[in-house]
Amino acid sequence: MKQKIIRICEAKIAAKGGNVGLLFYAFFANKNDNPELLMEVAQWWIKEMQLDHFEKAEKIKTLVQAML
Repeated sequence: MKQKIIRICEAKIAAKGGNVGLLFYAFFANKNDNPELLMEVAQWWIKEMQLDHFEKAEKIKTLVQAML
């Protein structure tokens, strides 16, 4: 999942620039086919990191890279 988040952040930054914002749903398909993983990412985003609804893709990428 960490690699997927980094790839998505990089793609969004490349497409829309360094100021682009994301929310944690950006890392999942519109269909909720993996609710456990969705909840794990939501908990990390909201409870552990206390991030806002929208955050800069650069910030998310940096946070996830630090976890590798």
